[in-house]
Amino acid sequence: MSTHHSEAPVGDTLLITVTGRDRPGVTSAVLGAVAHVGVTVVDVEQIVMRGQLVLGVLVTAPRDARRVLDPVEDTVARLGMNVTIERGQGDNRARPEQRAHVTLIGAPLKASALAAISGRIADCGGNIDRIERMARYPVTAIELKVSGAAPDRLRTLLAKDAAELGVDVAVQPADLLRHGVRLIVMDVDSTLIQGEVIEMLAEHAGHGEAVAEITERAMRGELDFEQSLRERVRLLAGLDASVLEEVYGQIVVNPGARTLVRTLRRLGYRFAIVSGGFSQITDRLAADLGIHRARANTLEIVDGRLTGEVVGAVVDRAGKAEALREFAADLGVPEAATIAIGDGANDLDMLAAAGLGIAYNARPVVRAAADTSLNVPYLDAIMYLLGITREEIVAADAADGIVTPTPPLL
Repeated sequence: MSTHHSEAPVGDTLLITVTGRDRPGVTSAVLGAVAHVGVTVVDVEQIVMRGQLVLGVLVTAPRDARRVLDPVEDTVARLGMNVTIERGQGDNRARPEQRAHVTLIGAPLKASALAAISGRIADCGGNIDRIERMARYPVTAIELKVSGAAPDRLRTLLAKDAAELGVDVAVQPADLLRHGVRLIVMDVDSTLIQGEVIEMLAEHAGHGEAVAEITERAMRGELDFEQSLRERVRLLAGLDASVLEEVYGQIVVNPGARTLVRTLRRLGYRFAIVSGGFSQITDRLAADLGIHRARANTLEIVDGRLTGEVVGAVVDRAGKAEALREFAADLGVPEAATIAIGDGANDLDMLAAAGLGIAYNARPVVRAAADTSLNVPYLDAIMYLLGITREEIVAADAADGIVTPTPPLL
């Protein structure tokens, strides 16, 4: 037998709004002023910005409102602050079922962009219930909690505005998935690391320019990935296998990658990398960064030299999506709780298969298809989409003895 619990209706209420210079004990003093009256606290919200406090307390209204007004006004006057008290009906505004988290990221984030995005949300019938800053350095990230607008429609409309305004906007449904353990699957070349490994190898073979041109066309979706990969790998034939060691030493991990993995591993997240590159590189990279799973192509090596062939099936566009599904099943993570990050056309199926597909500094064809885009050069900005603030990241690192650079004063 199941029982449905509904919230009890609330009658007359008093909204107490206190503003002024913040100090310890304000909230306690205001609540203490109404405690003896026997009212019930219906809702409380408080923010502090640059030392200025705004405290809202919603309480049930006694028949004689002066029983609340007098002690609250006396208390607030002693604190040297301001108060307004309004009588009304019911609880805080009921939240419609259609709720979303809208995250704006800019470097910088201009007031004009925030105004335009806010206006578009209103045009969609949405209401911004709460705004919170997620980070101010090295990018500015702001999260808007929105109700009354369908997340899918918001995502479509705000994506167009974001491109015109030069900011990143991510829209996600407000559900439990955002708070649970998730699997993050990343592309490697030009996503987890800077540059393309195959181009670095091709430089040693004297074919850097030709390989770079083919790679770019493949990433834009103009060439079949498997055919283009085999064509490029053939140009590596005869290279001494020791070049792989040299190239690995030249790899530069993208800013924020280690912070992203380190922080989310603390929360139980799982990580995987899926690459159209080569396992001789990606397996070492996974071990170095603490990534749980890795899949890539394997270069054939005979007598210490590259043959110009790959071993086994090529990890192509479809193969990346298949890997994501296999890793999710292996790790016990629902596919809806997966996040995929990529930049090229061969990442499109993987981004579509994930619960959240993120185009990271991606080609236009990828940005157009992904759930959201990030165009800042910091992988750890992805954590702002998950509701994690820069302050929380810094504090967790400090607890482990990791020093984070101090942001400049504004």
